Amino acid sequence: MQITPRNVMSALRVSLCAVVFLGLMPVLQAADPVGTWTWSTPGRDGGEARKSTLKLKVEGTKLLGTITSPGRQGGDPMVTEISDGKVKGDEISFAVVREWNGNKFTMKYSGKVSADVIKGKIESERDGNVRSREWEAKRDVTKK
Repeated sequence: MQITPRNVMSALRVSLCAVVFLGLMPVLQAADPVGTWTWSTPGRDGGEARKSTLKLKVEGTKLLGTITSPGRQGGDPMVTEISDGKVKGDEISFAVVREWNGNKFTMKYSGKVSADVIKGKIESERDGNVRSREWEAKRDVTKK
């Protein structure tokens, strides 16, 4: 093959397209929420932090899984199924309904998955007041 300006320009175009495509690959791929995620919440009145574990799987656009959190006052851990789980691109949302003393409490989780981190908000309602706080979970890469 003879080297001509036209061949050089064609090779440069192909190379440039490859570089741009490879650079955009992480952006084009939807983040994967499947796996085991953990985070800690500060304990009450400066007490020991409470570690929660979230196990997620995906079926289409539906997010399924469980949250395991420490039991009250040192009791057995509580495992709760998530509900209303959704996945759209790198965004996830789900709810957790718990019951205590005959009262049901719903916590709504939303977040954005980025590699091995989920960052988002937890909203709950109590006595007519909506409370919101940030949460950040990290993927347990040994338990995917």
